[in-house]
Amino acid sequence: MKPRQKKSRTYYWFWGAATVSVFAGQIYVGNGFRRMAESLDGISTDINVLVEVLMAPSPKTMPVQKHTGGMPIIQ
Repeated sequence: MKPRQKKSRTYYWFWGAATVSVFAGQIYVGNGFRRMAESLDGISTDINVLVEVLMAPSPKTMPVQKHTGGMPIIQ
């Protein structure tokens, strides 16, 4: 029976640091995607409101009668 392979302490430090850096990178990228999605949601909401305003029918108003002399109208 062969003796077990002895791994140095640096082996564990290297793979521990690699694991932590990959995990931190995943958190960083995930946070960036979340912020981008929130930004796109805001832009989409603004566009939807703009389209609704542009597509809404214009209100029909009564014609304004001209004032023909006399006392001025005080508002």
